[in-house]
Amino acid sequence: MVRKFPETIVIGVSALLVVAAFPIGPVTAAEGAASVPDFAGMWGRTTTFGYELPATGPGPVRNTRRRADGSIDAWALVGDYTNPILKPEAAEIVKKNGEISLTGKAFPDPANQCQPMAPPLVFRVLEMQMLQEKDQVTILYMQDGQIRHVRLNQQHPAKVTPTWHGDSVGHYEGGTLVVDTVGIKPGPNAAVDMFGTPHSEALHVVERYRLIDYEAAKEGQDRAEKEYGHPTTAPVYVDFDYKGKGLQVQFTVEDEKFFTMPWSGSVTYRRATNDWEEFVCAENPHEYYDGTDTPIPQAAKADF
Repeated sequence: MVRKFPETIVIGVSALLVVAAFPIGPVTAAEGAASVPDFAGMWGRTTTFGYELPATGPGPVRNTRRRADGSIDAWALVGDYTNPILKPEAAEIVKKNGEISLTGKAFPDPANQCQPMAPPLVFRVLEMQMLQEKDQVTILYMQDGQIRHVRLNQQHPAKVTPTWHGDSVGHYEGGTLVVDTVGIKPGPNAAVDMFGTPHSEALHVVERYRLIDYEAAKEGQDRAEKEYGHPTTAPVYVDFDYKGKGLQVQFTVEDEKFFTMPWSGSVTYRRATNDWEEFVCAENPHEYYDGTDTPIPQAAKADF
């Protein structure tokens, strides 16, 4: 049986994270081809923006607005700007965004402006596909045709030219794919989460992909759905009859300009159906899901 859920703006809660930047290095001889896990295929989520919290240590900004049933109010994105991971400048941005959200309007971010989404924000996309090759892993995201290329067993260039998705290198550690990304270009609405928490060119993201048992994957998604509800603005397909392994992505974020310390989160996927829809929006301020326009940032004076 396949269920469909439309997409919403939510943030998730779960567990099982390691808090710290993970070491990046070339694969060893002991980590032969036989140990490389099979991540190939399409993966789907039942909640969007669902950063699951670490069991211990600093985690992502959370929504302070709750409905009567205790779930977050995704239409009032009021981030907790007192989270100790935030430096004052970042806290002020989160605070201002929350004030805008309380008026019933949306503050601009890469998602509602249809702009490229850097990790970890790109995890908000409800369906993705991984292609594994000898020298690289390609990650395709259903929304806006976003693509990330991860070069295996390579080093970052001495001088990285910033791009929307950054420069990603990776290697396998047994059954885990470790991806290290730097050189992420901050756009005019640069954000790492649904609250518009900013990032700079110093953003450093480490992701660890691993397969988990069906029971753990189901429990993680069920817990997220109970906390945050079903999505509401775009279709997503998850094969609920599939009893095989799920995919968990644990990530750690560092940015010395906006964060006081590294912080962590995770997301959980289960096998998606074979439906791969074209879900594209051109860069613009019109919110297709709400029928309104998001204010465009304006400068007090020209940059030139």
